[in-house]
Amino acid sequence: MSDLMEKIVSLCKRRGFIFPSSEIYGGFRSSYDFGPLGVELKNNIKKAWWDEMIKNHDDIAGLDASILMSPKVWEASGHLSAGFADELVECKECHKRFRKDFLEENKCPDCQGELTEPRKFNLMMKTFAGPVEDEAAVTYLRAETCQGIYMNYENVLNSMRLKIPFGICQIGKAFRNEINPKDFIYRTREFEQIEMQWFCRPSRINANSARLVSRGSLANKTRIEEWGTDEWFEYWKKERMKWYLDLGIKKENIRFREHVKDELAHYAQKAVDVEYKFPFGWKEIEGIHDRGDWDLSNHSKYSGKDLSYFDEEAKEKYIPHIIETSGGVDRSLLAFLIDAYEEVKGARTKTTKASKEEEIVLHLDKRLAPIKVAVLPLVRNKEDLVKKTKEIYQLLKTYFICQYDEVGSIGRRYRRQDEIATPFCITVDFETLKQDDVTVRDRDTMKQERIKINELVKTLKEKLEN
Repeated sequence: MSDLMEKIVSLCKRRGFIFPSSEIYGGFRSSYDFGPLGVELKNNIKKAWWDEMIKNHDDIAGLDASILMSPKVWEASGHLSAGFADELVECKECHKRFRKDFLEENKCPDCQGELTEPRKFNLMMKTFAGPVEDEAAVTYLRAETCQGIYMNYENVLNSMRLKIPFGICQIGKAFRNEINPKDFIYRTREFEQIEMQWFCRPSRINANSARLVSRGSLANKTRIEEWGTDEWFEYWKKERMKWYLDLGIKKENIRFREHVKDELAHYAQKAVDVEYKFPFGWKEIEGIHDRGDWDLSNHSKYSGKDLSYFDEEAKEKYIPHIIETSGGVDRSLLAFLIDAYEEVKGARTKTTKASKEEEIVLHLDKRLAPIKVAVLPLVRNKEDLVKKTKEIYQLLKTYFICQYDEVGSIGRRYRRQDEIATPFCITVDFETLKQDDVTVRDRDTMKQERIKINELVKTLKEKLEN
């Protein structure tokens, strides 16, 4: 593990972002618990994504599908075939197992021992539904959230009176029996996805109109109902990259990588990864896929249910094609943390004594920051000052996720808040008791300004929303 990753892991545990699961029993490999700050950060990421999909785009509906589904779903989707499997090798000396594609040479990375021949290992997590563990009760924890969307495609289409093109979005847990979970929360067996499936017409339909529209700007949404899969694929590529950049990811740390033909998944006509530059290399945090009509066609075939759509404008009946945007909440969270992490030499404020220690600042976007406002009395041994501070804290916590802190010097408390990405610190001092105002300190600029208490809520709302 790199030095930076070790620092991130240490920060996450020390400050309540992420803890090892079942730690008092020695931990459980590849499982992590999100602590008080981690769950707030995770919820903020999910809310930012949900708002982007539901509020900023027309014709996208939300869904929360079941984790357990009929095993026939996974048969139709191809997940029970050899296509959804990794190649497993085992060391003949230490008997550790590895994914073959993770190895740089054909020997054990731990003991340099000889490896067995690779064999296929299916990634589905098997379980049983009901009291009897027999073949009739076998089912699976879902390996991806999108299949629940396909199961409800027609239900959403009809109940919400939608027309092609439209989308269905979902946030939820998925499970894969990874051979080699690694890199902290990047690759785990239990993870959370943010997925949107966009149902649209194939590019072959109304091709002349589609070509006409595609020459215009993607931002110009006139006649976009005539776009096909080609135009929508490019549109969603740009939209998803824009989302990460808007939330503060640095341009130099994020990129697209298009899949070559021999690495495409069995369902994909085309695929592009959004990759982030982690300390352990460029890795995927989201995929944009042209799935063609693979999913609805297969589910029509296996279920006997006709999932075709009659397009009144094109006067043609067809199986809708799907453009998928599939991101990982946990992977995105890790990318946001790493990108926001900064070590600053020496003291950042006049109230902190000069120090050789490095101060840590998390420059998370204000929308993602777990704690929005910290309320701090200048000193803790003055009863009237502490009382006033707690009154202000009670006022603000109705509107914002706040934290009250009176332990240690004011400089040390500023440092603690910088370390957890709190955008604004409010200091209640002796002037407050006379002037009825407080000092508001900005995390990134360290600028301080006096704000009247009766204007505090309005001012903070403006600062957080700007």
